[in-house]
Amino acid sequence: MRRPRDTTVTGAATLRVGSAVLRRLQQLRAEVAVRLVGDRLGPQLAASRVALDADVIVHFPEEPERLYQLEQWLRVLERLAQRHKVMLVLRDIRTMHALEGQTRLPVVCVTSFPDLMSLYDLGTFKVCIYVNHGFRNFQSLNSPRMLHVHVNHGESDKLSSFSNQVKGYDRVFVAGPIAVERYRNALIDFDDRKLVLVGRPQLDLEFRPELAASDRRTVMYAPTWEGESESNNWTSLDVYGVRIVEQALALPDVRLVYKPHPRVAASPDQGVLKAHRAIMRLIEAARTRDPQAGHLVSLDGNILAMFPRVDALVGDVSSVTLDFLYLRPQGPIFLTDRRDDRDLLFADSPLAAGADLIDGSTVGEFATVLASRLREDARRDDRLAARQRYFGDLAAGESTERFLAAVDELIVARDAMLAGHRRVTMSDVDEHG
Repeated sequence: MRRPRDTTVTGAATLRVGSAVLRRLQQLRAEVAVRLVGDRLGPQLAASRVALDADVIVHFPEEPERLYQLEQWLRVLERLAQRHKVMLVLRDIRTMHALEGQTRLPVVCVTSFPDLMSLYDLGTFKVCIYVNHGFRNFQSLNSPRMLHVHVNHGESDKLSSFSNQVKGYDRVFVAGPIAVERYRNALIDFDDRKLVLVGRPQLDLEFRPELAASDRRTVMYAPTWEGESESNNWTSLDVYGVRIVEQALALPDVRLVYKPHPRVAASPDQGVLKAHRAIMRLIEAARTRDPQAGHLVSLDGNILAMFPRVDALVGDVSSVTLDFLYLRPQGPIFLTDRRDDRDLLFADSPLAAGADLIDGSTVGEFATVLASRLREDARRDDRLAARQRYFGDLAAGESTERFLAAVDELIVARDAMLAGHRRVTMSDVDEHG
């Protein structure tokens, strides 16, 4: 029989739990106070209480650089925790440290597959939520007594929004009609009964504004990163980024906010990195010339908390443009096309029908069109039609209620499915083969 190795757990504090404590946890199957030990984490606070009777866990196996994928769900999960016990399961100790102080939810860090299975054997978990397509999610999917739900970390037209990997989950929560179309059109032999329309609960949250009020019209340039492959590369940085920023800065009475994807600043793509640094220099020079303009570079801020004071967005095919479409339908959108292939863009992103396009033929006219749209919003009806296709008739707050109700139903369904079943653990599998 496999013995569980050391496992890291956090609640109000960070701690290291040894094998003896895990055996004790197996007896209690509830809450336990533990003394902090362990050589890798160093001295921490004295004790914490950790609940292993959670109904819902969230499996996040990524390094700190991808923590943004989980962070946008934290407040929604805290809302869920008012109805069901929720616990975060991390797989990287560095990510656990980076998350400290950001949430009230209990956190467990298990770095190895055997420890993960031991943890699942100890708990009473019913539903497991996944916010990305991390390859180690498939280790978690080994647990047969939970319902596994993919929710993703954004709604976009990128390839990652309709990965074939979703076939491994019991349910796939999606934003709206366009997402359903993506899966039906892109995947073969896919059971679309797995799809559950919940909207975008993260967009129901209220944030303290992170942009100061300004008498100027605020234009945001929010490019995405280069993706994992060329087919999923939608960034405009290396092809249009510098020209976009130069023209926006040349307009009078405009405040420019540059808000790149969190992974841009450390991009291994030299073209992307060179453009990013050139834009930083352009904005710094503009700030020096006119300190009152309020031009801003924001590498770490919450973009959703900035949108209320953004009058127009320049973005790529990404979740950012769709979030802006939902939250600020009154704001003009400029969508970039790095491939200069409009037929492909319209096929891949229905948002193109509601936005002004920036490509090789139009980038030189960007400033003129932007000034025109800020004076008169000629694409408003097209944009509202696109919003309807992506999100339906969802009003503020309705996405959260749909999400909570969907999790409620899954917990009830899981219990009904297991009625009369003998509890089989991964330890049983190890012993009997």
